[in-house]
Amino acid sequence: MQQTSADVTNCCDDDRAWVSWAIRAVNADANRSADTHLIPLHLPSDLGVDVYLKDESTHPTGSLKHRLARSLFLYGLCNGWITRDTVVVEASSGSTAVSEAYFARLLGLSFVAVMPRSTSQRKIELIERYGGRCEFVDSGALVYQRAQEIADETGGHYLDQFTYAERATDWRGNNNIAESVFAQMADEPHPVPTWIVVGAGTGGTSATIGRYLRYQGHDTKLCVVDPENSVFFDGWVDRDPERTICGGSRIEGIGRPRTEPSFAPGVVDRMIKVPDAASIAAVHLLSERTGLWAGGSTGTNLVGTLRLACELRERGERGSIVTLLCDGGARYEQTYYDPNWLRDNEIDIEPYKNALRSAFGDGRWTDLDALGLANAGDSSSMSKNPARSVQ
Repeated sequence: MQQTSADVTNCCDDDRAWVSWAIRAVNADANRSADTHLIPLHLPSDLGVDVYLKDESTHPTGSLKHRLARSLFLYGLCNGWITRDTVVVEASSGSTAVSEAYFARLLGLSFVAVMPRSTSQRKIELIERYGGRCEFVDSGALVYQRAQEIADETGGHYLDQFTYAERATDWRGNNNIAESVFAQMADEPHPVPTWIVVGAGTGGTSATIGRYLRYQGHDTKLCVVDPENSVFFDGWVDRDPERTICGGSRIEGIGRPRTEPSFAPGVVDRMIKVPDAASIAAVHLLSERTGLWAGGSTGTNLVGTLRLACELRERGERGSIVTLLCDGGARYEQTYYDPNWLRDNEIDIEPYKNALRSAFGDGRWTDLDALGLANAGDSSSMSKNPARSVQ
């Protein structure tokens, strides 16, 4: 019998209807959530630099990663990778998995998070509260392979934030975080920021912001801050995307042992390497001065922001800097805010707190010169070797 035509159906009508429902449900979550606040951080008026914190802790799951999780689920649904029976898997040190567990429960899907054993207990509890299951590995370098194995074993979908973060979000606009910042800055004294400062975990946020800045023709520069035990800084300085290190970052949510596929080095104007003790000191000081309680990645952002603000003051320039309050401090009561944890990890935050008080108080960075920050890029604003300066 002659075969005259072929008719292959990829999925039944019921499956397509479920995907349409799921996309509406995820979009409805965005419609229910007002935009996150942009909070001015009051520094001395004679500093001439306005600093703002984009408070991402007000998302339903309490962190910046809520945006990423929403985008990853929409990306998976629209690509046909997530259906009504899919087991969803992620490699995550905590906050992304919390947000993804929330969306998995919203859609009635099973969720597994693969994470290092060092992940904070509070984040583990939040993932499990949303119905997710946690599987632990001994180091951050092992999460990728194990997550893919679980997805293969279950016939599920590995969301793979580290690969898809930069492409799942529309960097041209559509209410991404960069568009939101500029809309909220419109009536401020310096509506186009001199700098935007972010950390890198997947690299998706820095890629989105950096691309948006270029697409819109803004003069704003992008600074990426990097914690200890992370490879982004060294890989960027040496132009080596294959650089890896052993171990993992103690600042949850940012820092990786490899340069992730979603990191876009070409959109980054400057990088600053920040000691963990400085990051933690910064959030302690932020709490003391403002009552805002934030996680360690916010501290990393804040150290870089204060460095840039002090440099602008030293040059007699005025302007604004925007950075992110990535998540709230309640998740870190047993780590960054626990004196016993700090002692056990041999982290002394007092020298950094004292030095940062000077930066907060009168816009002077001099006391921090000997405390281990490394800088790269933007030679116009650096006093030493523009390729790499350790101060």
